Amino acid sequence: MTEPLALDATDLRILEQLQRDASLTNQALAAAVHTSPATCLRRVKRLMDTGVIERQVALLSPAKLGAGLTAIVEVTLDAQGAEHLAAFEAKAVADEAVRQCYRVSPGPDFLLILQLADMAGYHALVQRLFTQDANVRNVKAFFSVSRAKFEPSLALPTISGSPAP
Repeated sequence: MTEPLALDATDLRILEQLQRDASLTNQALAAAVHTSPATCLRRVKRLMDTGVIERQVALLSPAKLGAGLTAIVEVTLDAQGAEHLAAFEAKAVADEAVRQCYRVSPGPDFLLILQLADMAGYHALVQRLFTQDANVRNVKAFFSVSRAKFEPSLALPTISGSPAP
């Protein structure tokens, strides 16, 4: 695990604003975080270069795009050697329906978050990922009936004495 990058109050204000709206122009972002455009641009570049900002994306509505079925799936493999775990992980992350893939412990070996059009799409995924792979021992799926919260942003630390974003 890597050490977190040392961030000051200005960095944290920039990150907070970008988590709310990554489409802000540099001028608008600089004004919102009370810094010059040149300073803001330099800091955003540093945050990107160091990997603090992994990427900038648009969040889309699954339901409005025909992918309204969300499944949370626990997968337990029969053999848990490093090569078996890596092989299943590679297969899972390559599948377009798999939106998130976690190796977990204890309990199942993997937790997958799937986004699919419907149950027919889920059954096709079952064939691709679970049935055709002889190393999958157990699959336990949970289907979302409603989403009460989805917040992809991170809670950022506060620095005492810094102005609120």
